[in-house]
Amino acid sequence: VYVLTDAKLDHQILVGNYCHDHGIKLIIANTKGLFGQIFCDFGEKFEVLDTNGENPLTQVVAEISRDDIGVVFMSTDARHGFEDGSYVTFHGVKGMTEVNEQEFKISVPSPFTITIGDTSKFGAYEGGGTVTEIKKPEDIKFKSFANALIEPDLLLCDFAKMSMPSNLHLAFQALSNFERKYNSLPKPWDESDAEKFYEIVEKLNTENRDKPLTDELNKHWIKLFSKICTGDLCPMQAVIGGIAAQEVMKAVTGKFMPIRQFLYFDAIECLPENVFQPSDIIPKPRFSTKKNRYCSQEIVFGADFQEKICKSKYFVVGAGAIGCEMLKNFAMMGIGCDKQGGVYVTDMDSIEKSNLNRQFLFRSWNIGQMKSKIAADTVKTMNPMMNIHAFIEGVLPETEHIYDDTFFERLDGVVNALDNVKARKYY
Repeated sequence: VYVLTDAKLDHQILVGNYCHDHGIKLIIANTKGLFGQIFCDFGEKFEVLDTNGENPLTQVVAEISRDDIGVVFMSTDARHGFEDGSYVTFHGVKGMTEVNEQEFKISVPSPFTITIGDTSKFGAYEGGGTVTEIKKPEDIKFKSFANALIEPDLLLCDFAKMSMPSNLHLAFQALSNFERKYNSLPKPWDESDAEKFYEIVEKLNTENRDKPLTDELNKHWIKLFSKICTGDLCPMQAVIGGIAAQEVMKAVTGKFMPIRQFLYFDAIECLPENVFQPSDIIPKPRFSTKKNRYCSQEIVFGADFQEKICKSKYFVVGAGAIGCEMLKNFAMMGIGCDKQGGVYVTDMDSIEKSNLNRQFLFRSWNIGQMKSKIAADTVKTMNPMMNIHAFIEGVLPETEHIYDDTFFERLDGVVNALDNVKARKYY
């Protein structure tokens, strides 16, 4: 499996063609500000051994009709869960015994019935029996990256923004065209560059196509992409990197259905409302006059926002898998990294060997040590400016003298990183 990140379009096409021609599974992952892209090409014939990882469905049969298209009725009013085109077998059916231990490809005319083909020559159904799903491998054909650019398969992940995937598909391509034409990427929050960028996207929408890729080209989204595409955000990279890692596992194991073939993710709701909502005049954020480690984040949110989160105070309750991810993101973003800010973390547990596969702030030599203290030490190495304080006392009725009103009143927020119901109920 080859994973390609942060590459220009020409290089993506070159690598994509080579991988497709040589049977190498390819995953492309990119982030641009608040926008992310994943592409998968696992070859001309990729076998998915288990499409969903679930146990085979089983339902109790109530009736099977004798007809050219036999209809199977279930004995429950709940939805049966079978999918159109899947396979089933029957056990213990009386009367219509011909269906027992046989395999049928089904259609799903309703959430409460399935059809199994011609049953007119079978015996009459008398009662009993169960119908069980048969898990079958499925062969998937992938297009090369170059071909998928022209005729993309776009996975929708936000039904509130139905046209966003097609808009972003064009925007990610347009970056290379813009750089080739103007010898630079669009400048942050530059209205003139954003207009030029939109013109390129408009052209790409119809270029080399019988019809436009989308009839809902959103100028506001495209211009926002142009204005923040040179920014880098650790949480966005964590999301896209995590998805890419899952696709690697699918490519290696053949378990679960891979992304077919483009996934576009955005988090533009993170922007202030007056920026997120379309308007003729969008305020340009203030940037720092000096370069610093947060410059790429300021491109998206501005220096005022950065100063605010550096001065903020947060309490992270739990330093397990969720807590490790949150603390890492806090350190990389600069939360609590001003002398007026701070991050507080608590966890009552010590590190065990079984934690190491998912709690990445810990190493084997930390086994037996307290999670909160090691997590604090580790993120401090990521960002030495982080003012982080570790506790080992849980947030419980018995510790309200530690976490009292004075403690909570000075906070800007609390992060629930707990992994058990009892603690969450108290919290």
